[in-house]
Amino acid sequence: MKSLRPLLLRGLLALAAGGSITGAQAGNQQYEPLAASVQAALHAAVADQAPLDPSFQRSPERARWLAEMSNRLARRIPDEAYRSELLRAIHYEATRAGLDPQLVLGLIQVESGFKKYALSTAGARGYMQVMPFWTKLIGNEESNLFHMRTNLRFGCTILRHYLDIEKGDLFRALGRYNGSLGKAEYPNLVRAAWERNWSYPASLRLAQN
Repeated sequence: MKSLRPLLLRGLLALAAGGSITGAQAGNQQYEPLAASVQAALHAAVADQAPLDPSFQRSPERARWLAEMSNRLARRIPDEAYRSELLRAIHYEATRAGLDPQLVLGLIQVESGFKKYALSTAGARGYMQVMPFWTKLIGNEESNLFHMRTNLRFGCTILRHYLDIEKGDLFRALGRYNGSLGKAEYPNLVRAAWERNWSYPASLRLAQN
């Protein structure tokens, strides 16, 4: 009998590409005590509320990126103004944390299906399905995980933290983000969503000017 593993994996990748698994893979980051220096650094990262980078208005490369991603996201978020605001915030928060915005788009697709008020059975919230304990650990009592930029700021900061812990190993970092460290299902879903739905030329993807 042929192994069912390849068939199962192909099915999971197809689901990720089609976006029909909304909520099924919601994050469940596990609480881990942080060294005081790490906690302080993460708190500083989420506390910085600088305005969005206005460079989309003066950068042809970023304007093309925004137009292309808006086109792809239109089916999920029909409101053009809100869609543009979300994409600009994703790009800003991702690049600020040293992440590929396309990776973050793939993660959001798998985590919440781009639903702002998504709430998992474990209590994870918002676009990037951030667990509430993070607000006490590195945020403050006013941190609202259903607020667009707050959610993206926390999510990108947490994923960056996990990447640093895992010395750049994206597979393991994604496993930590989802609370499924060492299991292939979630990293494969995110990578499939990223590569099939949100891939973009690297020269434009991370353009800074």
